[in-house]
Amino acid sequence: MTACWCLLLTLASGMPAMAAQQAPPWSHGRNNPAADKGYVFQVEDVDNVPDLHGNPAGAQLVLFIGGNQFMVLPDLVAGFEKLHPELRGHIFYETLPPGILRRQMEHNGILTLGNLTLQTHADVYEAGARVLAQMEQQGQVEKPLHYASNQLEIMVHAGNPLGIRSLRDLGRKEIRLSMPNPAWEGVTRQIEDSLRKAGGDELVSKVMDAKVKDGSTFLTHIHHRQTPMRILRKESDAGVTWSSEVRFQEKIGNPISGVAIPAGENTTAVYAAAVLRDAPHAAEARAWVAYLKTEQAQAIYRKFGFGAPQSAPGGKGR
Repeated sequence: MTACWCLLLTLASGMPAMAAQQAPPWSHGRNNPAADKGYVFQVEDVDNVPDLHGNPAGAQLVLFIGGNQFMVLPDLVAGFEKLHPELRGHIFYETLPPGILRRQMEHNGILTLGNLTLQTHADVYEAGARVLAQMEQQGQVEKPLHYASNQLEIMVHAGNPLGIRSLRDLGRKEIRLSMPNPAWEGVTRQIEDSLRKAGGDELVSKVMDAKVKDGSTFLTHIHHRQTPMRILRKESDAGVTWSSEVRFQEKIGNPISGVAIPAGENTTAVYAAAVLRDAPHAAEARAWVAYLKTEQAQAIYRKFGFGAPQSAPGGKGR
């Protein structure tokens, strides 16, 4: 597990000089809701912790949120704090892959990142509707709320220099791919579903097995960070991500664009949030979950390319 956390710190080591925009956390440290930041010390591309936000000590609301929503949280937290000023500066949130967040919860909230170990107990968990439904059945969470959806898209370098037009093109030998590791990231299942729709089991095997063995598919641990970075560094030519991730990279001006996947081959994710049964701050957690369905919160999700919530139980959630 430690190796995965160390990835966050070592992702950018050895990178050639490039625009700071291209290295996590992309926000240049601005996405930290802590009121008192103390002495700020950060060495770019070495001491980056892009998916832990705020100060867990004394936090009155702790959110564990599936990583590909990282771009939405600054606006969401700011809007929520206006409604609940007593929580301003006392919200801590993590935006790691859902499976990693589950492992942290299973380890009593303890997380080791390089040489740092911290412990924080989540109040709210946000991930795929299917996962939250299972957790509800097991008595781990209160009734989940569906609040957004998303679809897959092929992320490529701006201008699409290799002319990638479809999922089937990902099977081409010369295309270097960045794809999520099945051992860590739940999005793998949806991507494999879409690959199967486009080219059957043969395409799935080619992309996720044969190309892994020959080195032309790189398996990520933190897909929402590693895939755009690898494309920006021209280490990968393409990767299948959620559409919101492509929109975000375009929005901040990085040379990344997307290739649409037809509806018949696409897969929809349904996002859900729930209060954990053992939440230390249950009242605050319930207020946050309720906030996700407000007009203000929904507008923020739309701004970043997410779709409307869907009621289909489980959907294809992560």
